[in-house]
Amino acid sequence: MAANKEQVLASRRYAKRSQGAEVWRRLRKNKGAMLGLFLLLVIVAIAILSGFLLDYDTDVIGQNITQRLQHPSWEHPLGTDNTGRDVMFRIFYGARYSLSIGVASVLIALVIGVTLGVIAGYYGGAVSEVIMRLSDAVASIPSILMAIAIVSALGQSIFNLMLAVGVTSVPQFVRITHAATLTVRNQEYVEASRCLGLREWQIICFHVLPNCLSPIIVQTTLRVASAIISASSLSFLGLGVPAPTPEWGGMLSAGRKYIRGYSYLTLFPGLAIMITVLALNLLGDGLRDALDPKLKR
Repeated sequence: MAANKEQVLASRRYAKRSQGAEVWRRLRKNKGAMLGLFLLLVIVAIAILSGFLLDYDTDVIGQNITQRLQHPSWEHPLGTDNTGRDVMFRIFYGARYSLSIGVASVLIALVIGVTLGVIAGYYGGAVSEVIMRLSDAVASIPSILMAIAIVSALGQSIFNLMLAVGVTSVPQFVRITHAATLTVRNQEYVEASRCLGLREWQIICFHVLPNCLSPIIVQTTLRVASAIISASSLSFLGLGVPAPTPEWGGMLSAGRKYIRGYSYLTLFPGLAIMITVLALNLLGDGLRDALDPKLKR
């Protein structure tokens, strides 16, 4: 009897938890996700504070030829580049660009992909066929080649880089949203909404989309990591953020000329990209496990 009583009390406590609190409880148990969240918060804090603590014209892009190509020291912990600029300051300030490009490009893909995916999944028929075949056609083109083509056609700028990386991520969001919508559109609460006379857009916005958010949130987190890599790759090829903006991929490209004698010029920007992508992937994996109802305990 005592054991049954404890089980009833435990079930009541579980029922009282909000969905967000339950997801956070499961996420906290994942040490990898907590490590990723901590690293991501540190990187975001550095990106925000660098805008207030550093002088862009002097500390970030200001040149000092007398201190060029100095190895890491107490004065310059990560060394200086070929024009005497402090590498650590440039990496800290570059976090603003790399993170903002990654997030903005995924937001572009999120809006377009989720809209098309939910329309295809909800209405089905010819509308679904057209949208999904177009999505497959875009997905069949290698993402880096499509991004290069878009930037080459539109010109080199930060916005065009965001647009190019965002367009290559649209098919992933279309597929995930389409699959999630197919499992939701015939549920009882959706049928009840139709019987109550709600309009189609109201059903989609207030009943279908909220129940498709779990896979979309996970995909968004993981795609930000991929977007940062794609943006850095384009900058490395000279098609990304114009110089002298301190974007991590551009810093890698500039440092490769001196890689034999001054390997730190490529090592530290590469580590910044690696740590950021690792943090996002760890957090994304943790969110996937926390949002999966099969793993509730």
